[in-house]
This record gives sequence, C-alpha cells and structure tokens, in this order.
Amino acid sequence: MHTRTLGTKGPRVSVLGLGCMGMSALYGDADRDESIATIHAALDAGVTLLDTGDFYAMGHNEMLIGEALRSAPASAREQALTSVKFGALRDPDGGWSGYDGRPAAVKNFAAYSLQRLGVDHIDIYRIARVDPDVPIEETVGAIAELVEAGHVRHIGLSEVGAATLRRAVATAPVSDLQIEYSLISRGIEDEILPAAGELGVGVTAYGVLSRGLISGHFARDRQLAANDFRGMSPRFQGDNLRHNLDLVEALREIAERKGVSVAQIAIAWVLAQGGRRGVEIVPLVGARTRERLAEALGALDVELGADDLAAIEAAVPVGAAAGERYPAAQMAHLDSEH
Repeated sequence: MHTRTLGTKGPRVSVLGLGCMGMSALYGDADRDESIATIHAALDAGVTLLDTGDFYAMGHNEMLIGEALRSAPASAREQALTSVKFGALRDPDGGWSGYDGRPAAVKNFAAYSLQRLGVDHIDIYRIARVDPDVPIEETVGAIAELVEAGHVRHIGLSEVGAATLRRAVATAPVSDLQIEYSLISRGIEDEILPAAGELGVGVTAYGVLSRGLISGHFARDRQLAANDFRGMSPRFQGDNLRHNLDLVEALREIAERKGVSVAQIAIAWVLAQGGRRGVEIVPLVGARTRERLAEALGALDVELGADDLAAIEAAVPVGAAAGERYPAAQMAHLDSEH
C-alpha cells in the first residue's frame, strides 16, 4: 500500500482511506458482520485511515469501528488512524438541528467519541460543517487544546472555503481538509485546492463515486429504501438521474477500453489529481462490503496517462452533472459553497 502525507503538518496515511458512514446510516440497511469484515479486510490490505462522524447513526458508527478495531490483529490495530467529524446536532427521531462549534461543545463531543471508539486519542478531529455562530478560530482553538492535552493528534477541517481555511491555518496547524471531490463535483478546483496547496494542507476527498452514482453499479430503475438519503438527493432525481447516468455510460466506454471498471476509473482519476494540482489528495472510498472494497483497491493499479485523462474529462466535462450535490437546506450549511 502506497502512502501519502496529509499536508505539511499531518500524518502519513494510506493512499486510500475507508469512509465508514454507510456501514451505519444514510444508505439504507447495512450488515454489521459484513461491515466489520470489510474494515478488517481494509486494514489487512494496508488501509490505515478510517473516517467516521460521531453523528452517523448517533454514535453507532464509532462503536462499530471500535468493535472492529478490538477484534483486529494487534499489528493492524496499531496502524489504524481515526478521522472523526463532530458538531452535527441530532434529535431522537433522527432529524438534524444544525451545528455546534463552541469550545465547550468541541471537548464534550471528543470525550464521547473517545469512549465509543475505545481509543486514547483521535488521530484527526474536525467539525463537520462550520457553525455560523462561532468563529472558526474558536472551534479550531478548542481542537488545538485537545491536541496539547494529548486527546487529539491532528486538526482537520471539513467543507470550508478558501477564506475560512486561511483563518483556520492562521490559528493552528491544520493537517487536511475533507471535502467532496469527484469527476462530477469539481467546484473546489478554482480556489479551494490552490489555497490548500499554498497553505500546506492535504485533502481527503469524499464522494469520489458521488454516493454510488458514478460507480457503474447504479441502475436506472433502482428503488431506494426509505432510509436511503439519496432518495432526496437532487442528482438522483428524475431527469437529473437519467442525464447523470448517461455520463456514466460515456465513462464506461473508456473503462472497458482499459479493461477496468467504471468505479476504478473514477477513483484513479481522483488519485491522479494531487500531482496535477500541487496538493496531496487521499480519496475516501465508502465501501460497505469486501467486494466493493476489493474493486476500489484495484484502482491503485490503474495507470492514467495524459491521453486517458483527456478522454475522461471530455466524457465528463466540468459542470456536466445535473442537480446540486445536496438538497438546498444542506447546501446552505456548506461554507465551501459560499
């Protein structure tokens, strides 16, 4: 497994990370045993970065990771790095109530995460969305105090724009910015990626397969479960879905010529962007099964030359996707979009 360092201040991690959200929430029902087996398979393959959020099924995902780590071989457990998002407020019915970035709340969230994960420190800690009522300097400053106390190793950010990123870095060292980046979500290329490169901040890219939309496995007639949030996602609706899946078919032609899968082409494209854009980028793959994990790992063997990259970007040009990446209410919480 190749590794990359997250920015100039961050840890050295596997070139692919495992996003664990779907093992607990938001993509329909998940299989607990298969989820744990997938985490174990990822660790065995050399994947070291496990990404979660304390609000994924209200702590369930952290407890799942904790269980997987306890039952993994000691060598794998010692190399695993936890990346945790915090700040999202939930209610007993699963609703969302905004974000809390107050220093006291930061430390409260961390205390519970440490317990649920069963670890003595969190490797990278980040607020999931900027709290508009709390200056980012205060939130980052509270994480810095957790670093000083030994409870956290590195400070991360999530979905912030270039201006907020600069303010945060001026407050304390930041390892990486977690943000959506894929062939059909390229808005960060104009300002955010250049700022990250300039400031020595790495990028952990989530949504590299756009929640399965550009994986090559999403059928046009697929019926989503009531507890699958993609049922409310604009890119999965009606004409938007038909348009976006046409893009996938154009991508499939390129993948078939290279003898690889659509998902592998899409992941390999993200992997190739760091060198092109002067910033270390580590894709997070949201594999929920060992089969999907194996496919994602196969992307590490896909070599994309200049002609391949040109063909891919001609098939899926910048701005080609139909629909926003989140419903309007969630888009409003994205500092990266303002």
